[in-house]
Amino acid sequence: MAIDYAALMNFPFEDGDHCYTKRDTMLYALGVGLGYDPLDTRQLRFVYEENLAALPTMGVTLALAKPWLHRPESGITWGRMLHGEQAIELHKPIPPSGTLVGETRMEEIVDKGADKGALLYMSRTVRDQASGEAVFTARQTLFCRADGGFGGPATEARPVHSIPDRASNLVVDLPTLPQQALIYRLSGDTNPLHADPAAATKGGFDRPILHGLCTFGIAGHAILQTVAGYQPEALRSVRARFASPVFPGETIRTEIWDEGAGRFAFRCTAVERNIVVVNNGLAELG
Repeated sequence: MAIDYAALMNFPFEDGDHCYTKRDTMLYALGVGLGYDPLDTRQLRFVYEENLAALPTMGVTLALAKPWLHRPESGITWGRMLHGEQAIELHKPIPPSGTLVGETRMEEIVDKGADKGALLYMSRTVRDQASGEAVFTARQTLFCRADGGFGGPATEARPVHSIPDRASNLVVDLPTLPQQALIYRLSGDTNPLHADPAAATKGGFDRPILHGLCTFGIAGHAILQTVAGYQPEALRSVRARFASPVFPGETIRTEIWDEGAGRFAFRCTAVERNIVVVNNGLAELG
């Protein structure tokens, strides 16, 4: 079943309330590697209930629409879909516990042509249930490799942020644990590709891979550590493009370029394989 442009642009996403606790907030932080130095009190505030704060990137796990890609009416060959880009814009700090309400919508669909796939640009505005105030807006780009050529309007892919052609200003290495994906999946993404060796083999990998959004969280940690002083309220937005999978146990090196006016470009590399895993990153302080 091919993509129906009008139907997918108006897809009936099933959004709902999401009640989460301080335990969920601490588990997410552990899942992206906070607490690896138990004596670092700056990290402790994200994994310990006293004066607990939520990581800004935790929003990627909150108030998600019910699974929809597998529904026939989407027209998407979901087994060949890739998560291409992710962004989060913070309107206020994410509370360490509470009830949030999401509203998901399709922003744009780009038909790259037959054998070239399609790009789906989506957003999710998340509000505090009690006050109605917007807490954050998450955006993602899905690359549907098998679904181009459906006759969509002739539009161009959105530009990505360019990495400066000079040496970076800052570099930070953050480790991942061999069991990192097993911890991160407890925050909601239970795809067996990240846990079951047999599923990983079927997916073309010799062992389970780390969730892309876990890598995104590790990059967010690097930004928070180096340019935001571990103050989540200082971070306004983070966006990046996924370039290659990470294997649990690898070290993630984040290179950061100061572009001025509170803007920082970044790129992440899996040190052991010297391969870029996150690219075209941009973080903004505000």
